[in-house]
Amino acid sequence: MRFSRLILSIILSTFSMHTLYAQDWANLRRYQKDNARLVSLEANEPRVVFMGNSITEGWSIINNGFFNNNNYINRGIGGQTTPQMLLRFRQDVIELHPKAVVILAGVNDIAGNTGPSTIDMIFNNIKSMVELAKANKIKVLLCSVLPVFDFPWNPGLKPAKKIIELNMLLEPYASEQDIVYVDYFSAMVDVSNNGLRKGLGEDGVHPNEDGYAIMEPIIQKEIAKALNK
Repeated sequence: MRFSRLILSIILSTFSMHTLYAQDWANLRRYQKDNARLVSLEANEPRVVFMGNSITEGWSIINNGFFNNNNYINRGIGGQTTPQMLLRFRQDVIELHPKAVVILAGVNDIAGNTGPSTIDMIFNNIKSMVELAKANKIKVLLCSVLPVFDFPWNPGLKPAKKIIELNMLLEPYASEQDIVYVDYFSAMVDVSNNGLRKGLGEDGVHPNEDGYAIMEPIIQKEIAKALNK
């Protein structure tokens, strides 16, 4: 129940305060103060920024120690789509001078959070983030979209097939670009319906403690691989 309330608050915060939302569509204000503090501090070890949506944001709520203990910086914002992330990529990733960035994006585009998006549109936005990172000598970890059978806030869209289609573009692209591909999907999918496996999330979209417990060793192994490339 606690987890469900947390996730609901993340989602609702993105769609509330419509006037402010219109003025700051990408929510650049969200991390501005935190970013300013980070830029003024020297990093004692390589920084890794996690760019994403509520799945990334919620990770710190469920297990903040995972970020604090590993010098990981969470820049997830609930409800966001890839064009919003692309707009804030320079501020929330590049200007923090990380050694690597973990990009987990695309599911909210498929949900239609900021309007209709094709798979190609989503893929192109993700490619733009990768290109920006590489141009700034930031190592990239490109994550598969997590499995979803249906969206509780926008049901009936049949996202499972679209997620597989997007992931089938992301994996060979990562290989082509010589960046690390992070396959959460295979570890978390219910093969009977291509949704999130029962017990790994409360709403079929957002991981719970057990879900993040699966994701953490996967991403840590891949971060080590990326930093040694």
